[in-house]
Amino acid sequence: MDLQSIIKLDEQYYMNTFGKRTPVCFERGEGITLYDTEGNAYTDFFGGIAVNALGYGHPGLTSALTEQVQKLLHTSNLYYVKNQSLLAEKLIQHSVADKVFFANCGAEANESAIKLAKMYFYKKNQPEKSEIITLQNSFHGRTLACVAATGQEKYQKPYAPLTPGFKHVPLNDFEALKQAVDEKTAAIMVELVQGESGVHPMTKEYALDLAALCKEKDILLIVDEVQTGMGRTGTWFCYENYNIEPDIFTLAKGLGGGVPIGAVCAKAEVAASFSPGDHGGTFGGGPLATCAGLAVCEAFEKENLPENSREVGNYLKQKFVNMAENFPTIICVRGMGLMLGVVFSEPIAKKLQQAMFERKYLVGAVGDNVLRILPPLIITRSDADDFCKVLASALKSL
Repeated sequence: MDLQSIIKLDEQYYMNTFGKRTPVCFERGEGITLYDTEGNAYTDFFGGIAVNALGYGHPGLTSALTEQVQKLLHTSNLYYVKNQSLLAEKLIQHSVADKVFFANCGAEANESAIKLAKMYFYKKNQPEKSEIITLQNSFHGRTLACVAATGQEKYQKPYAPLTPGFKHVPLNDFEALKQAVDEKTAAIMVELVQGESGVHPMTKEYALDLAALCKEKDILLIVDEVQTGMGRTGTWFCYENYNIEPDIFTLAKGLGGGVPIGAVCAKAEVAASFSPGDHGGTFGGGPLATCAGLAVCEAFEKENLPENSREVGNYLKQKFVNMAENFPTIICVRGMGLMLGVVFSEPIAKKLQQAMFERKYLVGAVGDNVLRILPPLIITRSDADDFCKVLASALKSL
């Protein structure tokens, strides 16, 4: 089927939640290259919005999924699931958590974290501790509770009245955070690098102060690692970059390498708050999704992909800094690992995204001033060099 036929079907039958999409439909991929229905090759520096950590056609992931599909897809959580247990063990081995629950996506994982925090204090006979503080310009998902947790009015306005129990404070403003905390505060939920609003990292000082405040006030620290986790920021989990230990953290995106999966990971005392019947799900942690998660973790271990993310990410970031000498419109580069935002002084990000697409490169844009870079974690320095050459060409054209 050709592209125009696909677009026509989409317009006729699919709910218009994504508007006019980028006019391309991909059929297959290999490494960091995608091939569309017309046979054109594109180099992917957006990774399916930070999902395709292993790129495309990774032999370990492909082999594991093929074998699993031939054996078993679903049994439900009424029975034990071997891959579920093995993946939970793997995540515990690499993190500060003691227990894991699997969901189907990042929003579900964040919903689970919110429920767990509330249940923790409910079962400690402190039901008044039920409110959660999040940050302005955050993004935690599109369910009703996660929309309320998200600190961006544009996502919230159509769904008023919002789910109660959330406060929002500015990023990196510790005084504002302290003032927001009261006897009702159960948890503080943060992204250590805010992605959807333009790649805004938390300062290390703020993160340390935040963690200390949570301990002092008996408040749970929830870190939303849906986008920053699984090697994206140069370590298995972003909290490692800040030398803090969350009570709860969530995962999704890169965990399944393209297969939908989410996870909420927690310290033992907190995790014990969930008793049978308190939470659950039909599909979460099924044989196929957890098989994908296992294959991703094994690739991380064998190929040192978190380390590659840090090393190539630092290299790419420095390339952008050097590029700013020739292109004064680049005013700074934000982020860490392979989660980077190139910030421009002029509203050219969307035009630049289009110019890169015309040159067969895929990147993201946040608003008019930030180009968002989220490539698969398998990229090399050579890939970074090629990308920067094309980016320079696109900038010159503008």
